[in-house]
Amino acid sequence: MNNQKDAESKSKSKSSEKGIAFELYFWAQALVFALLILVTINVFFFRVSGVKGSSMHPTLEDGNQVVMRIIGYNVPERGDIIVVMPEGEGQGPLIKRVIAVENDVISIDDVTGNVSVNGEVLFEPYISEMIRSGNTGGHNYPYTIPKGHVFVMGDNRNNSTDSRNIERTGGAIPYENIIGKVLFRLWPINKIGTLS
Repeated sequence: MNNQKDAESKSKSKSSEKGIAFELYFWAQALVFALLILVTINVFFFRVSGVKGSSMHPTLEDGNQVVMRIIGYNVPERGDIIVVMPEGEGQGPLIKRVIAVENDVISIDDVTGNVSVNGEVLFEPYISEMIRSGNTGGHNYPYTIPKGHVFVMGDNRNNSTDSRNIERTGGAIPYENIIGKVLFRLWPINKIGTLS
């Protein structure tokens, strides 16, 4: 009788150990699968990027973390916030706002600081301040955006390296230098959400 109880106890113990091993194996598999999915999404579809500097103030601040869409963003539109790789030497990726797209005619008034696209002054509630005199860049205005390019500027117009700075960025940004579109702010937590 005791031998039978010992055998049943050993059998339950082995069964319990197999159950725990199976459970651990199952969770390890699930974790690896979840990590692979996250890496795939991060590499091919969406990416988290940090904001450096104050060129997009007040919309984005230094240290903010944003999520950007990489795949499927082919046709930029005016007002989009994008991450670009400028043509100029020594520049890393920049986060800027699309002000004008291909074939648009942009003009910046050196006296008032107003930005016009196709003859209409833009309503820009997102900017930090108007462009100061002498900060219009190296273009001869009105300037027509070349095919396959966008004209970008930071929201902090007087403290931004952007399409106005031909020598630093190459001017208008070619589509192939667009890394992705910023979808929403991830950090800080109290400012999480979409951007406009």
